Amino acid sequence: TMLSRPASMRMRMTMRSIGTHSRRLLGVQDGGGGRSLLPSRWKSSQPQLDPVDRSDEEGGGDIDWDNLGFGLTPTDYMYVMRCTQEEGGFSRGELARYGNIELSPSSGVLNYGQGLFEGLKAYRRADGPGYTLFRPEENARRMQHGAGRMCMPSPSVEQFVHAVKQTVLANKRWVPPQGKGALYLRPLLIGSGAILGLAPAPEYTFMIYAAPVGTYFKEGMAAINLLVEEEIHRAMPGGTGGVKTISNYAPVKIL
Repeated sequence: TMLSRPASMRMRMTMRSIGTHSRRLLGVQDGGGGRSLLPSRWKSSQPQLDPVDRSDEEGGGDIDWDNLGFGLTPTDYMYVMRCTQEEGGFSRGELARYGNIELSPSSGVLNYGQGLFEGLKAYRRADGPGYTLFRPEENARRMQHGAGRMCMPSPSVEQFVHAVKQTVLANKRWVPPQGKGALYLRPLLIGSGAILGLAPAPEYTFMIYAAPVGTYFKEGMAAINLLVEEEIHRAMPGGTGGVKTISNYAPVKIL
């Protein structure tokens, strides 16, 4: 065994074993025709399914539901679905543990802003178990409209609504008590494929994550202050102001 050999020999054998293991992980073959699996790195970064199902747990941790604002509180699961040029449409999606995703530096969303988002809420019912969504099919249709403008494929209305429902049920312990707020849902559609030239991305990712949020007006409906900006414009005729593209929102942060 390795323990019965001299320390120097054990060290050489250990280093040789580590080196072989590292080459195997990187997909590099010894010899002249070296092979690299670097492109598959981006595929291997897909969110992985977690065998621990927490959807039946009660309560959202140590959240103070009475002082819940509109901020990001990470929940348990997110929904992920992908579409490639070869597939021609979105395949069946899946729930994955909420977490970071990895993108190629040359992805369409990072280089050309090819992305859309939606926003909707799920409420705990007051008349019994279950949750209420307000017209999620209209959010799906708006995303489809925006996807056409941004040269992107889009999930069908049925796929969108199914993904929303699955995300709510998987994170149901994070839905605030009735009257304390809602579970905010953020569907995203992004060009996740690598592209250098000015063209649509070769791959797209649709995902939904969720976060519990409080009500905007805790004391009831109240008046708000509005600012009319006359010099900086977010939208113009023929532009993309009519769709919820991600590039529409960064310019208004200057106000």
